[in-house]
This record gives sequence, structure tokens and C-alpha cells, in this order.
Amino acid sequence: MNKELVALLTLLRAGLWEKKPDDLSVFPLSGEDWSRVYHQAQRQTVTGIVYRGLCLLPDRFLPSELLLPRWVAAADIIERKSRRMNSALRGLYEVFRKNNLHPILLKGQGVASLYEHPLLRECGDIDFYFPKEEEAERSVSLVRDMGCQIQYKADGSLYYCWNGIVVEHHSHLFDLTNPFIQDFLKKTEQTYGYHSVSLSPDQNMKIPVPSPLLNFFLLNTHIMKHAFGRGIGLRQLCDMARACYCFHDSINPYETRSLYHKTGIEKWGRLLHSFLQDYLGLSPECLPYKEKKISSQPLLEIIMRGGNFGQYASGRGDTSQSTWKRKLHTSRSFLHNARFSYRYAPKEAFWTFMNLLIGQIHVKRTVFPGGRLYV
Repeated sequence: MNKELVALLTLLRAGLWEKKPDDLSVFPLSGEDWSRVYHQAQRQTVTGIVYRGLCLLPDRFLPSELLLPRWVAAADIIERKSRRMNSALRGLYEVFRKNNLHPILLKGQGVASLYEHPLLRECGDIDFYFPKEEEAERSVSLVRDMGCQIQYKADGSLYYCWNGIVVEHHSHLFDLTNPFIQDFLKKTEQTYGYHSVSLSPDQNMKIPVPSPLLNFFLLNTHIMKHAFGRGIGLRQLCDMARACYCFHDSINPYETRSLYHKTGIEKWGRLLHSFLQDYLGLSPECLPYKEKKISSQPLLEIIMRGGNFGQYASGRGDTSQSTWKRKLHTSRSFLHNARFSYRYAPKEAFWTFMNLLIGQIHVKRTVFPGGRLYV
């Protein structure tokens, strides 16, 4: 690893666990080195967490007076956005509850509550899941009545803008495509259910989120889905590390291992667990079960290549591109990572590829009606 990456991961671990930096060998850094660390933190959307690490760095190693104020200002902006997100989330959730709807909050602000400083975790979208199909349908009508323009995704989810924030409604709890495990996943969801959390210590309102085992598995498979496709960033890996830390006393090791086995992601789980230990400093005692580590370098390469959800990977499609071009890029990204995905979760990789193939055929028939199909 180059010294900028060593510095980034050192500060990230310090901020993630609120501990003094564990590797000072690369410090002090030059102004150019610090600038690269800052931009990498931005690309990985961990600027706020790394800022906490900076606060624990000895004064003699801090960045220059030119960069440090920018980092402080960036952390302040992240906190303000998080407060605005929490406010919007509370307002929308109250609207749903008043209309007898019971959404489950996925990832995002629910996971931020697992951090020592929740407001410094950079927020993205609001993700809701409605377990009951009838409520999911009513929520769409309600959102339309509120004047929101709804757009649909290929996976059956939808999204719209609420008070300047993107909100998604998901049709499934887990990001797994294997059709032969869907009944098992639904039964698992019904068995373990949900519980409520506060978004921050100063708020009385609680919002339902998946139970610890479901949340743990959701975060795991969400990372896997994006690592197999366009890419994934350090923020989501930090979420996973905090979930392991906060949930390890609440999760049964046998049940977790059984869940991995029945869904065919044991090899992937081993890779992910190794990464959390190797690069994010997670204690082995916080893992769901004991196992021998493997090299997690392949996952690090994917993370550093593309940044947050692969947004900085070369050839990444513009969000303004047409649907079929974005789909084509997604397919190419998956094919680029095919060896990686088939190595760590072959069954899920196969069914993901089949879904992408079917999607490509559908899109080409829509865009080029009557033409020959070359998939």
C-alpha cells in the first residue's frame, strides 16, 4: 500500500473506534500527501469518520493550516446534512404512520445510530421497505397525492424526491437474486422481524429497522451486490464493522453460519470478515463466528478502484445517461468482476448474471423493436 492509503486507513480506524491511531509510521505527511488523503476520504464518503481520526492524531502530525480548516468545514457540513436528513425522515415517517402505514427503515440513518458520532456518518438516500404488499401499494398512492413524481427501477423498487432528499421504496429486504432461496429468505424475515431505534440520542422518536441478524445480513449482502457490480466504498464497510461490533452479543453464531450456508455466501462472508479485521481493525471477538482469515486484498482493490458505489471507476456512466446505457454499463461492470464474484459466491453470481441478461434482452427489445438481438 502507498503511504496515502496507509494514512487514510489509519485515521479511518481511529475515527471508527474512537481510539488513538495505531500506525504513525507514515506521518508526518507532506501537503500534497494530505491533499490526496483528503480527496480519497471524499471519494469513499468517509470524510466525517476520518475527521474524528484527525482529532485523535498528535498535533505535530496534523495537516497544514490550509487544509485543516477545509476538513473542519466539511465535517460541519456533514453534520448539518445529517440533521436535515433526520428531520425529513421523521416527517415522512410520521406521514406514513398517520395513514396507517408501517415502513421499515433500511441502512442509512438506522445504521448511523450504531456509530459513536452518528451525525458524522455521511448520509445518502432514505430507504424504506414495506413488508406488506398492500401497504406498499397504498404508500405509492399516498406519495403521488403529495405531489411527488415517482420513478421505477428495474428491480421493482421506486424512488422520488421528498423535501430535497431522494427516497426509495424497496420491494425486497435482501439484495439476493437466487430464486431458489427466496422462500427461505421470506421465512427468515418473518422469524426474526424488526425492532425500533432512535436516530440519535437527543431524539425521542423511534423508527423500525430490521432485527440485528436481519440487519447484519442485509448490510453484508448489500456490500456483496455492489462489489460484484459497479463497486462499493469504504463507508459501507464501516457500516458493516459497526454492525459487527454492536450486534455480536445479540447474534447467534450457529444461526449466522447457517444463514450464510443456506444462501451460498460462506466464501464471501469469510472474505468480508477478513477485510474488516485486516483494514478496519475489527476485533475477531466481534465476528459472528470464528474462522481462519484469508487475503482480503481483492476486495480492497475493488473498493479503492471505484470509490463510493463505483462512482469514480473509469468508464463509469453518467447518471444522466439513458436507461439502456446505464444497464449496459452495469452489465459490463459485472462481467469485469465476474472472476471475483464467481470465486466468492458462485450461485449468486450466476443468478445475478441471468437477471442482467434478461434485463438486457428486455431493454434492447424496447429500444430496438424488430431488430436482431445481440446480447
